[in-house]
Amino acid sequence: MEDVRRALMEGKCSVPEAGAVVAGATPDLPFVVVDADGCEVEPVSAYLRDLMLGDVSPLTCRSYGFGLLRWYRLLHYLQISWDKATEAEVAALVGRLREARNPQRLRKRDSASPPAGSVNLKTGKPSLREGYAPSTINHNLSVVSGFYAFHARFGVGPVVNPVPASHGRRQALAHRSPLEPTPVFRRGRLRQKVPVQAPRSIPDHLWDELFAGMGCDRDRALLEFYVSSGARASELLGVGLNGIDWSGQLIYVISKGTRI
Repeated sequence: MEDVRRALMEGKCSVPEAGAVVAGATPDLPFVVVDADGCEVEPVSAYLRDLMLGDVSPLTCRSYGFGLLRWYRLLHYLQISWDKATEAEVAALVGRLREARNPQRLRKRDSASPPAGSVNLKTGKPSLREGYAPSTINHNLSVVSGFYAFHARFGVGPVVNPVPASHGRRQALAHRSPLEPTPVFRRGRLRQKVPVQAPRSIPDHLWDELFAGMGCDRDRALLEFYVSSGARASELLGVGLNGIDWSGQLIYVISKGTRI
């Protein structure tokens, strides 16, 4: 078993794509993780239902489902029950994600795509590498950790959460005033270093060129509203006539987080 884990961490073998994330049939579970036989993975569904009770977005449920699907596939390949998992399996997951190629990158990349790691000189947007980003790996660790923390409240699963945590950071942030600056602590074991990126911007002359290239006043108004308001693209594209207060000269958007 140790040789198999090491092969996964070194990228010498791949995990079969058993199971999938499918649409759910009820509002309390909009997405369901199923195994290789198409049967619902009940421990995962219980956790996702608990998330939905906390009023998270259905897209959050979907994201957590894919994170747990990666974990399920790894355990299925290693022939280990989810309630018998240890830190060794979590390390294998991290090692695999560090070495594996992200299928989403492969679908979007073609011969005309810029090389991975290069930066668009106009927008400052970097071209993502073929593997999983450090933030994606950390998110997957948070998903798995939350999954086991949920089941531990009911006395199910491992006695110790298999995902290691930085206890000093957790204790300090638990009683921190929001007015105080956030202290810096060492990352928990297996957590990846996420580089701090400068905010992306577009040079003034390119902005003038973009604005002049708009074909009509409608497009110029949308672009001006988008840049001046700081609204997300989904919020901007969701604006309808009922969201415009002509007399008050106000435009209302639906917030991504609160849906207000």
